[in-house]
Amino acid sequence: MITPFDEDDRLDLPGAVTLAGWLCEHGSDALVLAGSTGEASTMSDSEKADLWRTVAEAVDVPVIANTGSADTRHAVELTRVAEECGVAGILAVTPYYNRPPQSGIEEHFLAMASATTLPVLLYDIPVRTGRKIAPATIMRLIEKASNIVGIKDAAGDVAATALLLASAPDGFEVYSGEDSLTLALVAVGACGVIGVATHWAGEVFAEMISAHRAGDVVSARRANAALMDSYAFESTEAAPNPIPTKAAMRALGLPAGQCRLPLGQAPSGLDDRARDLLAGLSKDGITNG
Repeated sequence: MITPFDEDDRLDLPGAVTLAGWLCEHGSDALVLAGSTGEASTMSDSEKADLWRTVAEAVDVPVIANTGSADTRHAVELTRVAEECGVAGILAVTPYYNRPPQSGIEEHFLAMASATTLPVLLYDIPVRTGRKIAPATIMRLIEKASNIVGIKDAAGDVAATALLLASAPDGFEVYSGEDSLTLALVAVGACGVIGVATHWAGEVFAEMISAHRAGDVVSARRANAALMDSYAFESTEAAPNPIPTKAAMRALGLPAGQCRLPLGQAPSGLDDRARDLLAGLSKDGITNG
């Protein structure tokens, strides 16, 4: 979920509650707060805690807190705070920028998992972190920490994900972390998506996944085709994620605000493009936004 800010760039907690409720009514079975789409890198620890606590108290679906950091001690402390805030689970991203070895990545995640009784989802996104979580590392983590229960997979390697699912124990869950690869990942065993375009097309993603699970591959492909414009819109060089997502939420009349620097204001014309995108989805009868 994006993090709404007001006109003065302050955290908009009432807006976050409104947005969270709307997302739950439009296809989201859970919410991830203060992730990369939520501009975690520009939020203070106290803002994250306020967001986690406020939304967890306001919705009936599980709230998952991104408590990742490039500093293991910081990640451990954030994990403890998140559990105190009443969240249902932890998202643990690979340490970023410092490019640790696999041994360091493993110890980092084990430290986070041991700091909480909550279920932990790993988050593999090498394009942002500079390091991929090796399959062997994932398997060791599953063996050593019983509360490491799944992974948000944004590594972009469907074949590697298929091998992981073939090796992992029953119950280990894979969620697509790349919207455009969701159908491909579901086809090899992923159970869902932690998405971006799910902000405005959550029901279409739900339809696609449900159809594939039911064996209706044609309908799943049709839903995926309807999402192509959303995939193209959600992040570009001129407007990287989450700038377009906030534009889409503004177009729907929902709390969003602008992004904090260094992402900054939406470029000229983006809000118009967001309205066009939503109009196209509505015209096709696949969203009630």
